[in-house]
Amino acid sequence: MRGRFAPGRRRQYTAPGLASQEEGTELNLKGAVAVVTGASRGIGNAIAEDLGRAGAKVVVNYAGSREPAEELAEKINQTGGGGKAVAIQADVSDPEDARKLMEGAVEQFGGIDVLVNNAGVNVDKTVDKLEVEDWQKVIELDLNGCFYTVHAALPHMKERNAGAIVNMSSFVGEAGNMGQANYAAAKAGLLGFTKTLALELARNNITVNAVCPGFIETDMTDAIPEEVQEKITKTIPMGRFGKPEDIAQAVRFCIENAYMTGATLDINGGVYMRT
Repeated sequence: MRGRFAPGRRRQYTAPGLASQEEGTELNLKGAVAVVTGASRGIGNAIAEDLGRAGAKVVVNYAGSREPAEELAEKINQTGGGGKAVAIQADVSDPEDARKLMEGAVEQFGGIDVLVNNAGVNVDKTVDKLEVEDWQKVIELDLNGCFYTVHAALPHMKERNAGAIVNMSSFVGEAGNMGQANYAAAKAGLLGFTKTLALELARNNITVNAVCPGFIETDMTDAIPEEVQEKITKTIPMGRFGKPEDIAQAVRFCIENAYMTGATLDINGGVYMRT
């Protein structure tokens, strides 16, 4: 999508197959190439599907869950809106895999416009019971993996002089949470990474923002005992867990907004409110 952002002006879109929008206030996702990591299920799945409905060419990344990733790619290909998709396996905690993922996106769709860093893992234990391996596993994927993907994607995004990066953090990275020291450290680090990237990449017309979900209905939360879920729900002002689609809408807003960068969106039902 070369030249879709003009210096000192709002975003413009002049990629092949896209109509130029003079003084446009939003990124037209139709035809944009979006890489979504950890997209085979849960929040990542909802994000990838939403971008596909908007007409994007979506790379559905997965580490091990091949079947749901391929099913999602096929669903996007068959859904109206002009979206296309391909599933690509890569463990983004491995820098070489991250590089191959971005090369695969370029090979399949000709470039990269959008990167959504969603892949993550939890190993929940109090610090006194946390093994070094537990710490490293979470930091390596949830924090280092985002650096690896960004580092691999940037040459392609800078080539277009445009783009949007969205990093999936968590309210835990802002507030902390019992038994999640490794996860909190990774997600808090991601917020600092986001702000620094936003400063560095503004000159390249690349926006960088973070989304901090609260408790969201996914396979992970489904595994929480019902009585624990009830206790958690009582702490949420809106009285319920969020849905993956709530997060997908926030991610899309971050991508489409032309003037927002370095920001953090809290989508948590009010469980944590920044001052």
